[in-house]
Amino acid sequence: MSHAFDAASAASEKAVAEPRIPGALGVMDRAMKRLNGVIMVFGGLALVGACLVLSYSVVIRYVLHEPTDWQDEMAVFLIVGATFFSAAAVQAKRGHVAIEALTGFLSPKVNRARLLMADMISFVFVVFFAWKSWTLFHEAYVDGQVSQSSWGPPLAIPYALMAVGMSLLGIQFAVQIVQALTYGPNSAGWVAPKVGLGPDLNTDMHGRPDVTPRGTDPMGDTVDTARITR
Repeated sequence: MSHAFDAASAASEKAVAEPRIPGALGVMDRAMKRLNGVIMVFGGLALVGACLVLSYSVVIRYVLHEPTDWQDEMAVFLIVGATFFSAAAVQAKRGHVAIEALTGFLSPKVNRARLLMADMISFVFVVFFAWKSWTLFHEAYVDGQVSQSSWGPPLAIPYALMAVGMSLLGIQFAVQIVQALTYGPNSAGWVAPKVGLGPDLNTDMHGRPDVTPRGTDPMGDTVDTARITR
């Protein structure tokens, strides 16, 4: 099992410039990239905020002996927001966890079909998740539902975070699927192929380029790991 960042040191040196998509699809792609960049900044701030809130609660509880009961829910809200809102940004970089056990056994043509099918199945699941989250948000907002703690924040807040985050992820999947169908898989975020942790650790086989494995990536491009230097 691997993901797109396992082989960052190996893939970064042979990454190809991402092609510019023309037309309305390109406008949507660039808009999502700008939005994802902003979201990643706020997601990082949310995680830092969650750490500060939990640290504050520890100090208040064990040093000043004044326990609070709002910090856990506040931290959960911040973490949920950072997780769901950044999902589209991670998908744009193909950074979600993926199982690549079959990649080396399938032909480039089959791998392209497999990757496209995985995106389509994921899109259907994400759309259902987003629809259900919006339903829960509507019910919580209309009924005025709050949590059972003494703080009692509206439950519409976490449901809204989930709904918006999954909606953005669904849009990101839709953009990448259309890109793959229209301009090929390289335009859909597969510019830098996933090398995998094993080949990354064995790059150049410790100074033995004569035995360094060669082959093709899932897109069908030739991979010559002997040319990759650390």
